[in-house]
Amino acid sequence: MLTVMEVKNAKPKEKPYKLTDGKGLFLYVAPSGKKTWRYRFAIAGTESTYVLGEYPVLTLEMARVERSVAREMVKEGKNPGEERRLKKQDLLQAKEKEKTKAENSFEAIAHEWHKNKRDDWKADHANAILTTLEQDVFPVIGDTPIDQITPPMVLQILRTIEDRGALVIATKILQRMTAVFRYAVQTGRSTYNPATEMRGVVKSRKVQHHPMIPPDELPEFLQNLTKADIHTITKLAIQFTILTAARSGEVRGATWSEIDLEKGLWAIPGKRMKMEIPHTVPLVPSAIAILNRMKILCVDKQFIFPSIQAPGKPLSENTMLYALYRMGYHSRATMHGFRALFSTIANEAGFNPDAIERQLAHREKNAVRAAYHRSEYLPERMKMMQWWADHLRHLEHGAEIIPIGRKEVAGK
Repeated sequence: MLTVMEVKNAKPKEKPYKLTDGKGLFLYVAPSGKKTWRYRFAIAGTESTYVLGEYPVLTLEMARVERSVAREMVKEGKNPGEERRLKKQDLLQAKEKEKTKAENSFEAIAHEWHKNKRDDWKADHANAILTTLEQDVFPVIGDTPIDQITPPMVLQILRTIEDRGALVIATKILQRMTAVFRYAVQTGRSTYNPATEMRGVVKSRKVQHHPMIPPDELPEFLQNLTKADIHTITKLAIQFTILTAARSGEVRGATWSEIDLEKGLWAIPGKRMKMEIPHTVPLVPSAIAILNRMKILCVDKQFIFPSIQAPGKPLSENTMLYALYRMGYHSRATMHGFRALFSTIANEAGFNPDAIERQLAHREKNAVRAAYHRSEYLPERMKMMQWWADHLRHLEHGAEIIPIGRKEVAGK
C-alpha cells in the first residue's frame, strides 16, 4: 500500500506511470505532472478503469473511501463510471426542471407582465401595482408554477386581505392577479385563468367619498399624530401631505430632483399628476423643515419618503392610510380627506377659491373660465399655505385662532 509521502513525492517521467495501492486503486502520474486516482475493475469478464479524482484535491485517504464505494457498485454488477454519468444526468435534469419551474412561477410571469405594461402606466401607479403583489401575493404563491394555481389558492389570498378590512385592496389584487393569469394564457404558459372564477367573491362595502375628520376634531388628531407610535418616515410623510394639501401619491413619489429648497418650491412633473399637468407647490418653512429632517434620516438619494421595507422604492401605497387606522381613525379619515378639510377651512377663512383650487391641482371644468385662470397664484398660495401651517400649529398647541378676512387675504 502507498504512503502519503510516496504519493506526494511522485515525480513526472517521460512516460506516464502508475503507483499501485491495492484492490484496484492506483495513482496515475502523467508526464505533465498531473496525478489522478484511478480504479481498475472487471464486470462479466470485461475490464474497465474508473477515474476517481485528481490529487491533491482527492487525498490518499479519500481515494480509498471512493474505491470502497466503487467496489460495492461492482459487486452489484454496476459500472461506477456509468452510475456517475446517470447521476450527473439526473442532477442536470433536476436543475433544468427547477429552472423551468422558476421561469413559469407566478412571480416570474407577474414581473414579466409588469415590465411589458409599465410604459402604459404612471410611475407611481406602476410601483403601487408591484408593491401590492409583493406584499400580498408573492409570499403565498410566488414560487408556484402558474399552471398549478387553483381557484381556492386565489380565494385564500383574497380572504386574508379581507380579514384585515382592506376590501379595496382585495378588489385591486383580484384585478391584478386576473391580468397576470390572462397574460400567462396569452403567452402559452397556462391554459386556465383561476382568478376569473373569483368574480363577485370579494366582499363589497358601501362606497364612501373619502371620510374627512370634522374641523372641530382636527386639534385632537394633530396631537394624536405627534404622539402616535408609528414609523418616523410615515409620520413625516403624513404631516408633509397635510401641510401641502397634496395627494398622497404625489407625496409618496416625490423625488429630491423636484425640490428647490432655495426658492421654496416643489415642481411635480405632469407624468406624476392625476391630470397630467405639471404642478408647482409652494413650500413654507415647516414643510422645508420636514424635508431637511428627511435628508438626515434617509440615505435614499431619489425618493424623499422611501419605502420602509424596500430601500430604493417609494413609500408603499397604503402605508399612510394604515397608520391612520392604527391611530384609531379606521373609518373616520383618509389621506385624501385632508385635502377636502383644507379646502373647507381655507374657503371659510376667505381665501381666493381659484388659489385654493390651484393649490389642490384641480382642473377647471369650465373651458371659458379656465382660459382666464391659467395663473399659478404662487404669491397668494404661498401666503395661504403659511397661514395654513400657522393654523395647524395653533390648533395642535391650543392657541387662539385669529380668523383672516377676505380683504386681509387679498392684501387690500
